[in-house]
Amino acid sequence: MTLHKEGRKILFFSLIIFVGVFFLFEYALDTPTWVNNAVLVALIVLYLVILQFFRSPKFIINKDEKHVLAPADGKVVVIEDTEEQEYFKGKRKQISIFMSPVNVHVNRSPISGVVKFCKYHAGKYLVAWHPKSSTENERTTIVVETANGVEVLFRQIAGAMARRIKWYVNEGDMVEQGGEFGFIKFGSRVDIYLPLDSEVKVNIGDKTKGGRTVIAELKS
Repeated sequence: MTLHKEGRKILFFSLIIFVGVFFLFEYALDTPTWVNNAVLVALIVLYLVILQFFRSPKFIINKDEKHVLAPADGKVVVIEDTEEQEYFKGKRKQISIFMSPVNVHVNRSPISGVVKFCKYHAGKYLVAWHPKSSTENERTTIVVETANGVEVLFRQIAGAMARRIKWYVNEGDMVEQGGEFGFIKFGSRVDIYLPLDSEVKVNIGDKTKGGRTVIAELKS
């Protein structure tokens, strides 16, 4: 287990602030010893909580051109046929994965291929399960085309708590299945849009592991 680069600055400044708060209570304020001890425990717990937000596990990725891997750790909250209006402008099969604050927040490419489309949208910060979060929240839309010409769209969506979306790809880039393409600080949601004939391999409520769980199989 390693720490993700997105957490280094936050962890560094958090440590400085927490140490400052502890010394304030310990030496500057006339507070009882039990209060100082309670503050110390609370600061340690809070720092460990922030620390776990930025863990980045290492593992072997089993690549398969027909498989669509989960782009994130989390829980499957949507499986439905829907209209995707930004890029495809037509019907696609949607799978959505909700990332809670306790999940790993690294986002991984569900397939290998070429990035055909990449766009960032500023927006609102509705809760991630709100029906309009996919179209109104801060988000990125990325489309990757496989070697067989199949296009898969995946979208990072910020929520009420997650307001820091990071992405590391641009149009024309080659991405590897399971490779890291982005990060959403403190969780949120990722939507995947697949061809209608794709075979879904998960159910509502299933837990997923980014880059490991097979969520669908491409038929094209």
